[in-house]
Amino acid sequence: MDNLFNQGDNNLSNKGKLKIRVTTGENLFPLENARIQIANTGEPDRILYELTTDTGGVTDTIELDAPPLSYSLAPSDNQPYSEYNIKVSLDGYEERIITGIQILAGEFGIQYVRLNKSDTDNEPYNPTVIAGHTLWEYYPPKIAEDAIKPINESGEIVLNRVVVPETIIVHDGVPTDSTATNFYVSYADYIKNVACCEIYSTWPAEAIRANVLAIMSFTLNRVYTEWYRNKGYNFTITSSTAYDHKWTYGKTIYENVSNIVDNLIGSYLSLTNVRQPILTQYCDGERTTCPNWLSQWGSKALADDGLKAIDILRYYYSSNIFINTAPRIAGIPSSYPGYDLTIGSSGQPVIQIQEQLNEISKNYPAIPKLTVDGIFGSKTAASVKEFQKAFDMPATGIVDYPTWYKISSIYVAVSKIAG
Repeated sequence: MDNLFNQGDNNLSNKGKLKIRVTTGENLFPLENARIQIANTGEPDRILYELTTDTGGVTDTIELDAPPLSYSLAPSDNQPYSEYNIKVSLDGYEERIITGIQILAGEFGIQYVRLNKSDTDNEPYNPTVIAGHTLWEYYPPKIAEDAIKPINESGEIVLNRVVVPETIIVHDGVPTDSTATNFYVSYADYIKNVACCEIYSTWPAEAIRANVLAIMSFTLNRVYTEWYRNKGYNFTITSSTAYDHKWTYGKTIYENVSNIVDNLIGSYLSLTNVRQPILTQYCDGERTTCPNWLSQWGSKALADDGLKAIDILRYYYSSNIFINTAPRIAGIPSSYPGYDLTIGSSGQPVIQIQEQLNEISKNYPAIPKLTVDGIFGSKTAASVKEFQKAFDMPATGIVDYPTWYKISSIYVAVSKIAG
């Protein structure tokens, strides 16, 4: 089908990429032959593309028009992304509509869609409307808090060590809104969602890393101090920018942001002799200024000047800040062995990966079954590569730290389903 925008329009001459991944709502099993229609948000009845998912529940990657890249690289009065709608249907499942998918020039977006059986309750938000980006739309600025929480007060609830949780419970509203829905989201998916809501994926990698680390540290402070539970609430964090971070149900995830988050899983920001992760607050730095906090636009400018993520963070927070690693990630069967597994590796870590891939392959049959022999040969590498493709990771066939974490977390998810 034809593209929406006139190719001669200089204001919309760039392209962004999008693919759609469709799974069941209850167990994330990939759904084949789901039918997808794509339209521009401004012309929802004009269908641009019709796609169908393959055996892995994934569509072909398509290119969509987007505004010039420059619009997202500096504060501007021009909206830096175009917006699209999708309608997803499959016999026996509830139809899903998502509006406002944001396409940035030169970026690869992945839209995750979960379908419920037609005889089950609808999705909480159907149609789903993806809210405007925080750097474009206006949202309430963060209410300032102490970066280090007092944890010795009588009755204060805190964990005895920093733990990356398996699940974040997101309250989709301000803390006092008892009508807001609570969503159970994996930690990694939560961080990816927030990062894609708060900064542009077009920015330099070091700026993205700095912002991701700030988001992770803030989130793990909420976890470590049991901040909301200590106040009588039954959630981890809110989606309100006045209190926490912007999190958007159904948000498109950009590939480069996803890969950066996977590589930083378990990281947070520390100060010497302070056990808790720092509550690293931030603002956009243009419409709202925030001395002693990270400026999002400012972090982008510093990365343009060649600063590394840690130097950007020290510029804003403290020259004594450093990147720490949580000693435990909840739900993961055993810790990363400390080295990559590749052809020629052997022993118990390889056995664990082979067993976990075999379990995952029950839900994702494109991943080849393996003989569990503790030897990392070409067949194990091929299975790892198929897993990486299935979960939008660089398909290297090597089990590095991000792949180990992802295999283990998916294994835990499918094992719970099987149980």
